[in-house]
Amino acid sequence: MKSADILKQKLHRPFEYPKRPWKFYQEWNNAVFLHWEVDETLIEPLLPKTIQLDSINGKTWVSLVAFNMNNIGVKTLPKIPHISDFYEINIRVYVVCNHKPSVYFLSMEGSKRSSCKVLKALSKFPYRYSKMKRKGSIFQSKNAEFNDAFHLEYRLENDSVKKDKTDLWLTERYAVFQDYKKHIIEYDVHHVEWPMQNIMIENLKIDYPRFNHLLDNKPDRIHYSKGVKVLTWNRKNLPMH
Repeated sequence: MKSADILKQKLHRPFEYPKRPWKFYQEWNNAVFLHWEVDETLIEPLLPKTIQLDSINGKTWVSLVAFNMNNIGVKTLPKIPHISDFYEINIRVYVVCNHKPSVYFLSMEGSKRSSCKVLKALSKFPYRYSKMKRKGSIFQSKNAEFNDAFHLEYRLENDSVKKDKTDLWLTERYAVFQDYKKHIIEYDVHHVEWPMQNIMIENLKIDYPRFNHLLDNKPDRIHYSKGVKVLTWNRKNLPMH
């Protein structure tokens, strides 16, 4: 699907994408979403004051998303070999900033040191390197610095997925806000609605010492998607009040 076709599909968005041209391209493939309903008092201390916690039906959530990051590049330039493709795991919470429902990352890990270094410098996101393996339906990660460990085994099913409002609220997010030095950085993104496939978790072991009060081995919801092609706009800096 070409970028013009991706831009035409926008009825699923909760707000309009920017009028200015997009700048970056990437793909989020073979994505596993693990979601936990959590007490908002556990998340609020982790957020900058400018960013407000979002909720649905009086409940808030935290998610771990494990996926393949592919074909990262600047719109007008060829992709950079050895950096454009890697595995990623991020832990995110759901927030509102600048009147946009969005996400805020508590953690971002990549499977290539070079990719993490370059993306951290360019995007200002908190990327760090973790040793990862993915083969078939097994995804593993280990981070020696923080003693973080992740092991997932799953099975995909072919029956149709019926999304409810919470499923859409958790997955259809089109902005990212992150604190960096004395600013809040904002990225707008766009993609078609996530295509979903049912997934059964056969083995899951999560141990993130800093976030074990938010995550356990029994997520409240799970999703799987074969992936989306993503357009991203250039970063904007907002004051941190």
